[in-house]
Amino acid sequence: MAKSRTTRLLQAPDDLAEAAALLRRGGLVAFPTETVYGLGADATQGTAVAGIYDAKGRPSFNPLIAHVADLAAAQREGLFNDKALTLARAFWPGPLTLVVPVAPSCSVSSLARAGLDSIGLRVPSHPVALALLRSFEHPIAAPSANRSGHVSPTLAAHVLADLTGRIDAVIEGGATEVGVESTIISCLDNRLRLLRPGAVTRAQVEALLGETLLDADGDALIAPGMMQSHYAPNASVLLNATQGAASAALLDFGGQLAAEPCLMRIDLSPSRDLSEAAAHLFDALRQLDAVGAQQIRVAPIPSEGLGEAIMDRLARAAAPR
Repeated sequence: MAKSRTTRLLQAPDDLAEAAALLRRGGLVAFPTETVYGLGADATQGTAVAGIYDAKGRPSFNPLIAHVADLAAAQREGLFNDKALTLARAFWPGPLTLVVPVAPSCSVSSLARAGLDSIGLRVPSHPVALALLRSFEHPIAAPSANRSGHVSPTLAAHVLADLTGRIDAVIEGGATEVGVESTIISCLDNRLRLLRPGAVTRAQVEALLGETLLDADGDALIAPGMMQSHYAPNASVLLNATQGAASAALLDFGGQLAAEPCLMRIDLSPSRDLSEAAAHLFDALRQLDAVGAQQIRVAPIPSEGLGEAIMDRLARAAAPR
């Protein structure tokens, strides 16, 4: 449903109070997290959650993450086994989502959970996100604040480019720090599964728990970011490119494609810093897509550590649509 306007809000207390009031009325408010900008709605109101799906054009079988202010709030919504508690205490607040069984006291709507008996929960570390959650005092369902399948937003301007007139407000918070969505781990049984890689790396989790994470291959769609085609620009994406072309845009890493012909080249990190590359990834894809190239060619990027999350997003951007 079209909105009369999309309001830009700042981080001042009055603006955060206005954002919370909009959420209580069933409105849609985009806000910064440390990962990407989220499109928030009252997770307890099915009609409000439906507004997220409508604004994003998102399939309703794709569940949403519920953001909460702290572990105590999370435990009212989901059931945490010992391993889930260990992860929450180690990495929250932060870029980690845990998928756990629904608690009897769960207030998050069935629509936000896509009808599942599990729920994805996260406590973000961004001060604006935490302040909004504390002011609102309810879980906020918040996928990335972009049209479904498009490149995720790391600036308020990205949100407005996709969703102006489709949401009520966006809170200006500058560039996000991490730049890729949260790591998602399924804690539905004793063997934990990595459903989506992110800034909390596989190695960090395995070192903490002393066990190997299983992969999500073949798992049901129980968390966001598991669809094969996702995070996609309009241009096709070619991975592990070693050559350019006059008609192509180049997404470089460490100067590997610096001498190649192209319409435009952006180097995610000339110094080959994976944290820098992740922070710039989605903005770079948007910039390259805007030049009108039919193809974006991506230089080889190491897949260890945070590189696993970067390559996961790029592989989904490159998948058949």
